[in-house]
Amino acid sequence: MHARRALSCTLVAMLAAGCGTGPDAGVAGGGSAGKPVVGVILPDDEASSRWVEQDSPKLAQALRFAGVEPLIEQADNDEARFAAIADDMIARRVDVLMTAPLSQAGGVAVEAKAKAAGIPVVNYDRISLGGHADYYVSFDNLDVGELQAEGLLECLGDRPHARIVELQGSPTDHNATLFADGQRRTLGPLYDKGALTLVQSHAVDGWDVEEARAVFARIFDADGGRVDGVVAANDGLAGAVIDVLKTAGVPAGQVPVTGQDATLDGLRAILRGEQCMTVYKPIRDEAEAAARLAAAIAKGDASGADDLATGNTRDVVSGRDVKSVLLSADLVTREDVRQVAVSENAIKAADLCAGDVAAACAEVGILVG
Repeated sequence: MHARRALSCTLVAMLAAGCGTGPDAGVAGGGSAGKPVVGVILPDDEASSRWVEQDSPKLAQALRFAGVEPLIEQADNDEARFAAIADDMIARRVDVLMTAPLSQAGGVAVEAKAKAAGIPVVNYDRISLGGHADYYVSFDNLDVGELQAEGLLECLGDRPHARIVELQGSPTDHNATLFADGQRRTLGPLYDKGALTLVQSHAVDGWDVEEARAVFARIFDADGGRVDGVVAANDGLAGAVIDVLKTAGVPAGQVPVTGQDATLDGLRAILRGEQCMTVYKPIRDEAEAAARLAAAIAKGDASGADDLATGNTRDVVSGRDVKSVLLSADLVTREDVRQVAVSENAIKAADLCAGDVAAACAEVGILVG
């Protein structure tokens, strides 16, 4: 197994999950039965399916279990919508505002309004540099980048002087910067001494899959197809790369492609041999940590919140340390898919193993039925 930590098998109490269930608009700062309300703004469902498939239901479940009312909305990768949702939640006097900002500027603007209204802010998964968040819950994103680099090297094997293309995430997402920095900790020295050749590194605006597909096609064609490996910062970008390679007639797996998020499409691509690895970030753990933290804040338990946020993240723009909960992630290759899908129950086996990957599922011990 490739995981840095043992994959968590902790079971959570199963409650009816839902999302977008708002508080009673007529009760300022109060939800059903007078419960505190936590407003959550998630970024989108296009760049990565995780936000709708995993974060939204898991946050709703964990917040209810923690005794608060969830009000969860998706910003659809639209800055104006993100701001409008925030304005509405602030006007409704949510007790805590939890955001995964689309950009630093958008996050900072919303947090300034929340601060002026006296509403505490938790940054979820992404931090707003220069912002006003009271707490931050995420993964160790430098470590995520290192896992991607390690996975690429493992998939490349002893291929000498391999030519590498990097498709990084959105330049407005600080997490994308951290992923790239983590990758360079491992790949940088190899580029410097010529053991690997960096063909090009491109940051994809908004994590846009269509842009990624067009950009990689241009790079691939301009280099005469001489690409030996691709660092794709998440499974969506990896899928775009795989589409281009298929169109060019490159056999599956000949060019190793990394990923992140352990999405349904990403895991299916790994089973097909098209994608060499992904990074599994246990969203359940992130959602539970964020819910416990937000619930403590909403209930006025500042010391309890501080006990949960045992780390610090340096905001290099504002020069302050943000109290943080930082979680571990795992490198996942084909042999680990069963543990992610079955043991962790991150993906339904019936969905994972449908159609053309049924035989591959059987090979790795995933049984459906």
